[in-house]
Amino acid sequence: MFEFSLLLSPFLFILPLLFFFFFIRTKSSSSPSASALRCYPIIGSSLEILANLNRRVQWTSDLIRASPSATVVIHRCLGTRVVLTGNPSNVQHILKTHFHNYHKGQFFRIILSDFLGGGIFNADGDNWKFQRQVSSHEFNTKSLRKFIETVVDAELSDRLIPILSTAAANNSVLDFQDILQRFAFDNICKIAFGYDPDYLLPSLPQAKFAVAFEDAARISSERFTLILPIVWKLKRLMGVGSEKRLKLAVAEVREFAKNIVREKKEELKHKSSLDSTDLLSRFLSSGHSDEDFITDIVISFILAGRDTTSAALTWFFWLLFKHPDVEDQILNEINEKSELPVFDEVKDMVYTHASLCESMRFYPPVPVDSKEVVSDDVLPDGTVVKKGMRVTYHPYAMGRLEELWGSDWPEFRPERWLQRDPDTEKWSFVARDPYTYPVFQAGPRICLGKEMAFLQMKRVVAGVLRRFQVVPVVEDGGEPVYTADLAAKMKGGFLVRIVERADRG
Repeated sequence: MFEFSLLLSPFLFILPLLFFFFFIRTKSSSSPSASALRCYPIIGSSLEILANLNRRVQWTSDLIRASPSATVVIHRCLGTRVVLTGNPSNVQHILKTHFHNYHKGQFFRIILSDFLGGGIFNADGDNWKFQRQVSSHEFNTKSLRKFIETVVDAELSDRLIPILSTAAANNSVLDFQDILQRFAFDNICKIAFGYDPDYLLPSLPQAKFAVAFEDAARISSERFTLILPIVWKLKRLMGVGSEKRLKLAVAEVREFAKNIVREKKEELKHKSSLDSTDLLSRFLSSGHSDEDFITDIVISFILAGRDTTSAALTWFFWLLFKHPDVEDQILNEINEKSELPVFDEVKDMVYTHASLCESMRFYPPVPVDSKEVVSDDVLPDGTVVKKGMRVTYHPYAMGRLEELWGSDWPEFRPERWLQRDPDTEKWSFVARDPYTYPVFQAGPRICLGKEMAFLQMKRVVAGVLRRFQVVPVVEDGGEPVYTADLAAKMKGGFLVRIVERADRG
């Protein structure tokens, strides 16, 4: 994850000191302490960082939870600092009230520029503002929402359900995380530029575009985790190793996307607007014809929609297995709706909505996000930040803070998001403010696809649970491991058996 290359970058020439202090450190303590972060001269807390590389999200969450202000400052080599916070006041300050002073920044842009170019998720300033305005207009149309419904329903009924039905009949084991990723990739490609990669077929093929996109995303994210960023830069300069593979994957992705752009632009020459309602067609029909601009923005949206919903659903089905009472409540709500619920029915699935929010409180699809400070500032809790520093807010940690969620925060309880009407006895959803629950970001950069994501997730939940039980293949007491790069994943996949419901209908 990119925050950790920030923490570790500039100490190549002092490696002997690191080994010396590491020897002292291991003699004095058998494990790193979350509540007493050790900081040494010159190398800062690099030993603690190294010791926790494999559980970096959980470790930084522990540090934040141990801090009275829910903010910690980590010292790295040569006196540079990184701020981590789970304080909602700080989050609001960063994402809204002082939005102009906290940018994606050069560090982020350099790492992802090969893959995302100047796309919306890799942009700041006027470039970001223009892309946001263009995208906001398209995302707020009813016709796009209807198109999304149609795409998701077709992928669900024609591909996902038949694959699950076959698995149930054969009593076979599926990697449900992989299935959900394929489902999401097909959907977002059709929504973004009207192309069906056929990734979720019974044979589970290695579709060329999907594989190239996965390689580009994975290798780009690995740049963030390197202890010494100079390594990937030298490899890129020499065209070797992972950087050679990244160059090939990015070339494949961008050429494929540009070919679709060119085909649609050619079609547009012969008519006033395109018949299809995918995002690419909408941008082109609105007069946005710059090939690189359109390609960058579409690739950004595919990246955003590819892993986030699948990650959320993977952990959601795991939590349902552990909480059958919640699954029963959701199933009751689903059975009140039609076989293929229309938008208003999906919108009214408040218990399912609350359960998804509660699941993402524990396992947010993007566990941390960081910004670069434009000019010196002081956060609301008194933390001083200097120009060029990185400030990271931590949704994973925030979902575990007792001061935000109460003493029952470890409980998976969808009811914390609900309020029952005393007259009708019906539940209504009660949202938390986005600075306490920044799973979809907040402020001017709040996720444009939030409603699209909930629509897709609730339709999947309704379609799957109406017919099947999802039963994880785990040893007694076994717990999956939460890990993350650009988005969260379940380490090693999510192996399940699919069981057809006997009382269906």
